Formats: sequence, structure tokens, C-alpha cells
Amino acid sequence: MAFSIYQLKPRFQQLLRPLLSSLARIGVTPNQVTLAAMFLSCAYGAALAAAPDSAALWYGLPAFLLFRMALNAIDGMLATATGNKTSLGAVLNEMGDQVSDAALYLPFALAAGISAPLVVGVVVAALLAEFAGVLAQGIGVARRFDGPMGKSDRAFALGVIALLIGSGVTPAWSNGLLCVVLLLCVLTIVNRLRQALRLCVPPTR
Repeated sequence: MAFSIYQLKPRFQQLLRPLLSSLARIGVTPNQVTLAAMFLSCAYGAALAAAPDSAALWYGLPAFLLFRMALNAIDGMLATATGNKTSLGAVLNEMGDQVSDAALYLPFALAAGISAPLVVGVVVAALLAEFAGVLAQGIGVARRFDGPMGKSDRAFALGVIALLIGSGVTPAWSNGLLCVVLLLCVLTIVNRLRQALRLCVPPTR
């Protein structure tokens, strides 16, 4: 597996355990957390799309992405801690992530000087990377999270670009970083498919 920020997830989850206990005690369900993350992401994305010149919104995006990452970790932890893993939860988790990514990242195309086709390319490549990860399950392999540009890595990279946009740095830097993200997304797709096929055991005849 190529290195990914996702590999730091266990440490991040450890920091969230006190909050997890509180949520479980008051009866919050994993699906409620998943849906909250998706709806809040759509709301933030809509705000960015409505005001792409707002430096405050761009500056706030990295913090929101970290908050969303915390919610994404909590829903799975809650499901495990309460024994409440369901098929619906798995579907909501995957779909919610993709909807949230699209809602938060497509507004980058509206920022002054940012290449809209490049942003769309990044979003499409990101969706394909997650599809490749899920596709592994269809051939009898565990869902793949290989890097180098998984969900957490994209959040970090796009958070940096958001800070550049908010700071008014020349768009050439942001577009250059978007090119790097796009290339690493393509590499991630290849890595996930390759690892899935490598681990797949062919059926016996």
C-alpha cells in the first residue's frame, strides 16, 4: 500500500473516543452522524458556490474538512461500539462520502483563475478512486484504501489549495497543485485495482 494519511486513522480515532462515549450515551446513531456530515458538507459547498470570492469561506474550509473527517471516523466507531453495523449504514457511508466530496470540491472551479476543467477532472478521478476501492469487494477482496491520494489525502491537499485561494496567491500555484492531485488520483486508482487483483484468489475448477 502506498503511504496515505488514512494510515494515521487509528491515532485520530483514539482522540475522538471521549466524544464517542458521549454520543453513544445520548443515543446518537451512526447513520445520523453520516447524514449530518453529508448535509453539512452540501451546505458549506453551496456557500462556497454562492460566494467564491469570500476569503473567510476558503480559510474556513480546511477546518471544516477536519471536522468532516472527524464525523466520518465517528460514524464507523459508533457502529462498532454499539453493534449497529447495517447494510444501509454501509451504503450511506459510501454515497455520503462521494456526495460530500463533490459538494465541497466542485466550487473550486468558481474561484478566480482556477481551471474549471482541472477541478472537474480531480473530482471525477476522486470518484473513480473510491469506486475502485469499493470494486474490490465485488471480487471478494476487502475494500481498498491504498494511496497515495485517498480521501484524507485529498482533504489535506484541497485544504492547502483553499488556503492559497483565500490568501490571494497567484492561481498558477493552485492549478499546479490540482495537476499533482489529479495525477496522484490516477495513480491511486491503479494501485487499488492492482492490489485488489493481486489479492483476489481465482475460483477453483
